[in-house]
Amino acid sequence: MGATEATTQVTEHGGGVWSIKVPIPDNPLGHTLVHLLDTDRGPVLIDTGWDDPTSWDTLVAGLAALDVRVEDIHGVLITHHHPDHHGLSGQVRDASGAWIAMHAADTEVVRRTRSAEPGTWLDYLTAKLAHAGAPEDHLGPLRAARASGRMRTLPGLSAALPDREIAPGDLLPLAGRRLRAVWTPGHTPGHVCLHLEEDHPANLPGHGRLFSGDHLLPGITPHIGLYEDPDDATATGPQLRPSGEGPPPSSPLRSSGGDPLGDYLASLERIAALGVAEVLPAHQHAFTTPRERVEELLAHHEERLAGLRALLTTPLTPWQIAERMEWNRPWDQIPYGSRNIAVSEAEAHLRRLVKLGHAEAVPGSDPVVYVAM
Repeated sequence: MGATEATTQVTEHGGGVWSIKVPIPDNPLGHTLVHLLDTDRGPVLIDTGWDDPTSWDTLVAGLAALDVRVEDIHGVLITHHHPDHHGLSGQVRDASGAWIAMHAADTEVVRRTRSAEPGTWLDYLTAKLAHAGAPEDHLGPLRAARASGRMRTLPGLSAALPDREIAPGDLLPLAGRRLRAVWTPGHTPGHVCLHLEEDHPANLPGHGRLFSGDHLLPGITPHIGLYEDPDDATATGPQLRPSGEGPPPSSPLRSSGGDPLGDYLASLERIAALGVAEVLPAHQHAFTTPRERVEELLAHHEERLAGLRALLTTPLTPWQIAERMEWNRPWDQIPYGSRNIAVSEAEAHLRRLVKLGHAEAVPGSDPVVYVAM
C-alpha cells in the first residue's frame, strides 16, 4: 500500500484520536474502523480488525501514516470478540508486547472457542436448527460435512486470549486519558462501549465521546441473536451427546434462559443516558446524534416484536418466523450461512416475547412451535 493510499484510510478525530479503515475480506460491511488513542505511555488501539494479510498490511500502513510503528502499541482494548474486531489482536501483541483487554464474558467465549473439540459446533448447529424447524435441504450439508470430517474453519479458533479484563464502570488505567468502560450486552454477552470523558476537541455540546463498537451504528441495526454456547443446553438449545444426538427440550427459549434482545434494549437506554457529543463506531462513520439513533433502534425492535406477535396468531417454528421477517433482501436471496444468523435473530426476538409473556412454546412440539399469548 502506497503512502497516499494509506493516508486515505486514516481519519483524524482530534484530541489524540484517529481511525483507520481496516478491510474485512468478502463482507458487505467493507471495513472495521480501528481507533488509535494517544496516551502518556504510548498509543492504544480500540479493536484491531480481521485476521487477514491485507487487513494487517492496511493496519500497519495506517499506523505508519501517523508515524506509529506496530511495535509502539502499548495496549489493545477490544469492544467484543467478533473476528472483525479481535482478529488481529494476537499479531499486534506478538509484534509489540501490548496487553489485550476484553470483558470477561467475551473472553470466556474466546477461551471456549479455542478449546472446542472438532465437530462440536456442527453437531450443535445441526441439532439446534433441526429443533428450530430447518428443512432437510438446509440440514443436509451440515450432516454431510460432519460425516465426512470436513470441518469448516470457524473464525476465532486461534484468536488471542486476552490478558486483562475490562470491568464495567471502571475508569481504565490509561495514563493521561479518562476512558470509562460501559457494559453493553446484546450484540455479544460481553460487548463494551468506551466513554472518553473529556471535552470534545471541537467544543460540541455533550459529555465527551463514545467508542461504540457495534452497539450503536449510524445506519446499521446490529445483529442480535442468541448467545451461542454448544455446551450450555439451558441457554441455547438441545442437550448434545458426544454423537450430537439426544432428545430436544420442550422449549429452547424457555423463560429461564438469557434475553439478548432485552439486554440490548436496556444497553441502548444506558448509552442514551450518557448524553455524549459524538459517537465513534466501528463501522460506517462518526456521528453526533446518539439520542436520535437510539430512539430509531428502540422503535425498530418494538415494531419487529409487534409484527412477530401478530404472525404468531398462527403457530410457527423459529425457521418459519425467520422466513417471514423483513431482512435487507428476500429470504430466497439470503446466503446459506446468513440464514443461520437470521434464525438466531428470530429466536432472540421470540425469547423476548416469551420473557414478556406474549408468546409460548406449544408443549411437546418438535420442531418447536410458538404461538402468541
